[in-house]
Amino acid sequence: ANGDHDARHERLCREVMAVDSVSWDDAQAKVGEVATATHEGIGLAVLPFKGVIFGSIAVGLVSFPLCFHLPTALAFNDAFVTADVAAPEDLETWLEVGAWTWNWMEPPLGQISFFLLCLQLARDQASNIGRKSISETLKHRRAQKVADRFPTYNRKIVVDFAETEFNNVD
Repeated sequence: ANGDHDARHERLCREVMAVDSVSWDDAQAKVGEVATATHEGIGLAVLPFKGVIFGSIAVGLVSFPLCFHLPTALAFNDAFVTADVAAPEDLETWLEVGAWTWNWMEPPLGQISFFLLCLQLARDQASNIGRKSISETLKHRRAQKVADRFPTYNRKIVVDFAETEFNNVD
């Protein structure tokens, strides 16, 4: 099945047909039960991922006014940075504002970028030695729990199906 959800679906259907001695059409109901079991509690399971997605987009968007919008930059400077404000003639354009704010925006942005680069390198090296990512591990654990609920069928077939069914979540 090699990661192809349709192939894994058909494989599970054939397993249900063989074990339960039912037709292909009748097996679809049981495959639907397995799919439903895979989706149970999925909202909570994907919440951290959605939080990171939303948070990343929000922080990325907020960085623009923090760097280039004078009123926002001044307010942030007053509240958190307390750096000397550049002379008014050095803050006439958004590019000049960016040159001023970059003095205090560059260290955290640079450090965060370097940290993310290190995380990517670590994940890549873990992948090179056969380690699963956190999301793959969580997906596999959920699939194992689904297989526990359907012990009549071949465990590997159910797990394989449940792992790709997890990807069919909106």
